Amino acid sequence: MSLQAAPRRALHWFRSDLRLADNPALLAASAAEALACVFIDETNATFRPQGGARRWWLHGALSALDESIRARGGTLTILRGDSRALIPELAQQLGCDLVTWNRRYGLAEREEDAAIKTALSEGSMTARSFNGALLYEPWEVETKTGGPFRVFTPFWRACRASHEPPAPLPAPERLPPCPGIEAALTLDSLALLPTKPDWAGGMRAAWTPGEAGAHAALAQFLDGGFAGYAEYRDRPDLTSTSRLSPYLASGELSPRQVWHRASHARLRGATRASDVDETKFFAELGWREFSYHLLFHFPDFATRNHQPRFDAFPWRDDASALRAWQKGLTGYPLVDAGMRELWQTGFIHNRVRMVVASFLAKHLMLDWRAGERWFFDTLVDADPASNAASWQWVAGSGADAAPYFRIFNPVLQGEKFDPEGDYVRAFVPELARLPAKYIHRPWEAPKAVLAGAGILLGKDYPKPVVDHDAARARALAAFESLS
Repeated sequence: MSLQAAPRRALHWFRSDLRLADNPALLAASAAEALACVFIDETNATFRPQGGARRWWLHGALSALDESIRARGGTLTILRGDSRALIPELAQQLGCDLVTWNRRYGLAEREEDAAIKTALSEGSMTARSFNGALLYEPWEVETKTGGPFRVFTPFWRACRASHEPPAPLPAPERLPPCPGIEAALTLDSLALLPTKPDWAGGMRAAWTPGEAGAHAALAQFLDGGFAGYAEYRDRPDLTSTSRLSPYLASGELSPRQVWHRASHARLRGATRASDVDETKFFAELGWREFSYHLLFHFPDFATRNHQPRFDAFPWRDDASALRAWQKGLTGYPLVDAGMRELWQTGFIHNRVRMVVASFLAKHLMLDWRAGERWFFDTLVDADPASNAASWQWVAGSGADAAPYFRIFNPVLQGEKFDPEGDYVRAFVPELARLPAKYIHRPWEAPKAVLAGAGILLGKDYPKPVVDHDAARARALAAFESLS
């Protein structure tokens, strides 16, 4: 089939691109006379299964996608199984000339895509893959010696020197339906939502999955937090960050859309954001790009220390300490607020993520992989690249990692970035009546102050599970043992 000729029948396979606009693979397929829009709940055993929070999000994103496709005349077909078998079989059954998808970057996913391309080619069908998830492909950006970058700053400098991210593509005007699909499933049959217990109430209150929700969130950020982003982005007590990461993770929003909307908003004078705000914000998109660069070149990034010397690190095995961290019962208010925000809303402010991750790996000396797994299960923006790269960065074992001796003091971090204690009060209500002077260090409050706030330490709120100074000294000694 000539790529210039419009295909008679096409199949677009939705994966992490649950949107219509700026979807290059969907746009290419939409030129066909008939188009099958397909999503597969994959059962390939080599894939890392999505966590509970992501599956909750997926239900809402697919529901919104289905409505958008129907509004343009098409139908979303939902299947479950091994895509290596399902995609070639379905394309053959429907008589498709063309199958399209947007690329994924994990090793198992790339291997699956290559196998499906081979199977389609053997069946005389054309498969085309596109970049629908990144500003820069991982193989486009290399060091001067032709290898992968391991340090963020030169990586991002090389990206910015290469080319401007392409402009977003429009959504297809029409999605012509493709009859003949059998054995399609209903969305509810995927059982993506929690039932007994239903732990998603806080997430429902906090988020609106779907492409429309993504663009509403982007508009709200550009009208509000973008101006002053550089100054206030570390403040969890303020609405100062974009909260776009869940939409990027599911592909309801593309990084190209974010990049160009942010650039145009400032140039139009629609926001008071400065060059510094824009640079800082774009650097956060750059970290996401760097994370995928690392995942592509080092596929086991979520399971293996990037720096081999950390293989000898004396991590502790302490199930009770891990549970205290997971439940937000460490006795350190900023840490506990972050972990409870995570459980309630599926999200943690970025500054607090660093603090809680540092606390697990350095104060408690628990393996960073235990934290990475917990985040992957509970975050609505759980991303296989960014999650692993950020955990290794904090632990000190990753690429361009924070020095291991950089150990966040959760008390000082709280006092600096949540100065009035509003963030802590929002998620640790038992401390709500403590004055700001003591809210990040309740163990130093006089008995009368604690009594007036209705707090008995060790009963109403836990005492610290570890002393900061002692924990810091223990962690540094462990690091020194690696030398």
